[in-house]
Amino acid sequence: MTPKRQAENKMTVLLSAMHLEDKSILDTLCVTGDAVVINQSDHEDDAVFTENDRRVRMITVPERGLSRSRNRAIKAAEDMGNDICIFCDNDVRYVPEYQRMITDAFNRHPESDIIVFFIKRPERQVPVYDSEKKLGRLHAMKIFSPEVAFRVSALKRTGIRMDEDFGAGAKYAMGEENIFLWDCMRAGLNITYVPQKIAELIPNESTWFKGYTREFFRNRGAGYYRMSRILWFPLCVQFAVRKKKLFGSGVSVIKAVRWMCGGKREYEKEQDLSHRR
Repeated sequence: MTPKRQAENKMTVLLSAMHLEDKSILDTLCVTGDAVVINQSDHEDDAVFTENDRRVRMITVPERGLSRSRNRAIKAAEDMGNDICIFCDNDVRYVPEYQRMITDAFNRHPESDIIVFFIKRPERQVPVYDSEKKLGRLHAMKIFSPEVAFRVSALKRTGIRMDEDFGAGAKYAMGEENIFLWDCMRAGLNITYVPQKIAELIPNESTWFKGYTREFFRNRGAGYYRMSRILWFPLCVQFAVRKKKLFGSGVSVIKAVRWMCGGKREYEKEQDLSHRR
């Protein structure tokens, strides 16, 4: 039986960014409520700002890696007192009612540990589902991090965090949100999809996507293997077949799959070595 949840009326935005001079970026992103800002820069600082009923904690650290930043934000959020949090990047702009929409959704779904919302972007013009329902594994692969809201208590209970080997600034520069959601599903967490638009994407050049290169497929293959030791190969094949028109004339389906298999082998070898130490 699902334990009774307390009604939520506040939540915290967890922003990962780099080289910020102050917290003014929150105004650009239309973040009007509580926030934790992880600023990856070249020095250390930890400041808390209180404005009326709003609290902002800005932590500056001389480290790199998006997943590492998100994990630091999750830990900091445990001290904020709000159980509901949502990941945020520096290229999303929230709608005015984002806080109410997110907390209302969790109040409608007290059984949910994670709720995924909708942010319109070039590769995703419409919501994954047109109604509120449980998120499946395949559709979880269509989600990106700023659409993911969660209960901090659920992550604390299960010990789930972002895999720091994946994501911008890590060895494998993609796939961290898909790995995170699949880990949550394996742990038995309840994930609901709510097709409400909570933000829009600010046009911005990607910091990691440089085209369908060998490195891209290497990262993709490693990510699929990290997601599932059983399904990784079918996931590689379906991706290559679905996206082949985007690859360009120099990359065939077979070559794409071969490169993804290479990424899988590399990651598998690294894991074997780490377990032997």
